[in-house]
Amino acid sequence: MSILTNNNYQVAAYIRLSKEDEKIGESESITNQQSLLLRYIKENNYNLYDLYIDDGFSGTNFDRPEFQRMLNDIEAGKINMVITKDLSRLGRDYIGTGEFIEKYFPSHSIRYLALTDNIDTALDNTNNDIAPFKAIMNDYYAKDISKKIRASLHTKQRDGKWVGGCPPFGYMQEQDNKNHLIPNPKEAKIVKKIFSLAKQGMSTYAIKEYLIDNKIETPSMIRKINKPNTYSQKGIWNTKTIKTILTNELYTGDLVQNRRSKLNYKIKKIVYNSRDKWVIVPNTHEAIISKEDFNNVQTILKKIVKNSKKKEKRLLDGLLYCFECQHKITICQPRKSDNRTYIVCNYYRMHSKEQLCTSHAFNYDMLEKNVIEAIIEAIKTNIDINALAKRIMPRCRSKSHKKDISEIIATLDQEITNITSNLDKMYIDKLENKISEEMYIRVSTNLKEQIGKKEKEKSKFQKAVEKTQAKILTNKDVENIINNLIMSKILTREMLINLIDYIAIHKDKQIDIHFNFNELNFLIPKL
Repeated sequence: MSILTNNNYQVAAYIRLSKEDEKIGESESITNQQSLLLRYIKENNYNLYDLYIDDGFSGTNFDRPEFQRMLNDIEAGKINMVITKDLSRLGRDYIGTGEFIEKYFPSHSIRYLALTDNIDTALDNTNNDIAPFKAIMNDYYAKDISKKIRASLHTKQRDGKWVGGCPPFGYMQEQDNKNHLIPNPKEAKIVKKIFSLAKQGMSTYAIKEYLIDNKIETPSMIRKINKPNTYSQKGIWNTKTIKTILTNELYTGDLVQNRRSKLNYKIKKIVYNSRDKWVIVPNTHEAIISKEDFNNVQTILKKIVKNSKKKEKRLLDGLLYCFECQHKITICQPRKSDNRTYIVCNYYRMHSKEQLCTSHAFNYDMLEKNVIEAIIEAIKTNIDINALAKRIMPRCRSKSHKKDISEIIATLDQEITNITSNLDKMYIDKLENKISEEMYIRVSTNLKEQIGKKEKEKSKFQKAVEKTQAKILTNKDVENIINNLIMSKILTREMLINLIDYIAIHKDKQIDIHFNFNELNFLIPKL
């Protein structure tokens, strides 16, 4: 760094205060920091270029508006000195802070001072040598605070207290107890209507159209969320909002929290947690939807296929699969030549030239007629309803299977934690010159790749756990479904979805019907 006189320094006075720092007291306040920095600049005859103040921002990342503005001014050559009250004001992430002090500032000819820590990069002194260790302690402080806050929130969650921000649509916080949810009469009525439409077999798209056509207000309109010029403010619903409502167990009276969390105390990215990490406390508030109706809707949602507005909804939509390639079978639009409707294997349709599968072409109307007749006749003549109901077992994997997967996920979590810890130790070794920069880059790259592989493996097992969540049919469910079917002799969409898991079509036109309970599984002969 070239030798400069004091009056040649163009100083950036950087000030930061987070919400956690406010609890410490006046010593860390914006006013205190500003007074200290301005007095020091005046006493040493430096030129103040500008004040950069980030009020209410954490030091665990550097994506702060005023800090970024300061970096832009550094890049433009307007600044050659940065001053903070102490090292923690610059940042509490020891890796990022070290990068700025050791690399960024020197490469841009910036002199950095942390006043109360006696750090001055223009001088060769002991305080500069221990700066990395001060940065580590600042980082540890941020980590400790984060752990305490998370622990406090998790304790409240396990006690059945609502600790989220805005309650889900349909609920509001009780006036005298912000940790307890109560139904919002106006919103709850809409939630019930959405579930009622879903129970009828309507897709999220069809529900959206219904809500728009009937001029039912959106959550943004009811809650007066300030989103100008958005579709939601104009009364336009979207399928994502509807699906979020239909899949939220909180409507059954169970408090479901920790569905999402920040990646860690340094990275503020929000990630969705696997179900085994959710905090679920049963019967904490008044239910808007019964558990039975909620479970029925979850089964229906899995079997609903996306339909364009022009496509006619068919009874077997979403239930047909190719026996040979396991892909879905599409019900095509009626042909213009003879107005007949046919089915075709999706995989064949996409890869017909490669001949990876066959068309499985089938007259849909004939298929539907024969499936309905076969189901009604088989149940009516061959099934003892009372005996069947007693033998029905829930369609879900064994608890031991779920436990095995959960143990694998826990092992992977521990391995990821261990590798991350080794990575942190490697960085400290680099700062202490125990290993070279080249070795650090080589080993850290390898460790990061290992973390990536472990995360992918963990994601795979998390999806496996989610797939084990299936609807549990009670004996009464079975009796009601079958009795309604025999009495009406007509299969409705809702009845069919509750009754059938899927229908497999063979290339030789044999049909396998797979029910939601094994006692009814049988084959329909070739048509």
